[in-house]
Amino acid sequence: MSDRPVRIGAQLQPQHASYADIRRAVAGLEELGVDVIFNWDHFFPLYGEPDGAHFECWTMLAAWADATERVEIGALVTCNSYRNPQLLADMARTVDHVSARDGEGRLILGIGSGWFERDYDEYGYEFGTAGGRLNALDRDLPLVEERWARLNPAPTRKIPVLVGGGGERKTLRIVAQHADIWHGFGEPETVAHKHAVLDDWCEKVGRDPAEIERSAGVSPKPGRLPEDVDDYAAGAQGLYDVGTRLFTVGLNGPDYDPGPVRDLLAWRDAMRG
Repeated sequence: MSDRPVRIGAQLQPQHASYADIRRAVAGLEELGVDVIFNWDHFFPLYGEPDGAHFECWTMLAAWADATERVEIGALVTCNSYRNPQLLADMARTVDHVSARDGEGRLILGIGSGWFERDYDEYGYEFGTAGGRLNALDRDLPLVEERWARLNPAPTRKIPVLVGGGGERKTLRIVAQHADIWHGFGEPETVAHKHAVLDDWCEKVGRDPAEIERSAGVSPKPGRLPEDVDDYAAGAQGLYDVGTRLFTVGLNGPDYDPGPVRDLLAWRDAMRG
């Protein structure tokens, strides 16, 4: 079993809210004690009123970097298609420095291949195919890493790379090669299966699977903790037993009700003893 500590994340979905609502929610979550606060990288709401209020990802992350003191921040996840990888590397390095406290930044570079076709169509990006977008992610992640090595000043730390997605032939291979965190969705059995596939890819590329933190989006029902999340923490049964350690719950605007986060934090603290 991995000895990584259990961590709790909250994804503030930047839709159907004013920025003042979002800013208050960020401050409240940091005060509650969450470990990571994420947004997402889209241009329109994903549910609810399709033309409702919505804000852009990376300018928001820069504001969060300056306004917070302790939490890690990131996108769940950045769409690789929307920015030149060299530019994205520089943006991430800059937000890393803005977020730095005591010399170390707090940015996680969450990234995926992209999927929301309306974003592409309305903003003039070529949607292409799912395979083509994954190939572009595979091509671009080394360019991000190379640019980080050339920037002056350099990032304050090795910026953790989170890759989201569960494709077993391409995505999990990319995770094994480049990611520090893998983020997935699904029931515990599905996530455990993906862990086993990722462990196998790690073996093929010569990577210790314990180097990759496992993350999952969860939606625990009131009164169902710890049952709804314990199975994620248990891990895959196989060559390696590396369980989920980062648990993220989505919060929608304008209310950003922190109730589910409070429950997860209490469970985290009990797990940590």
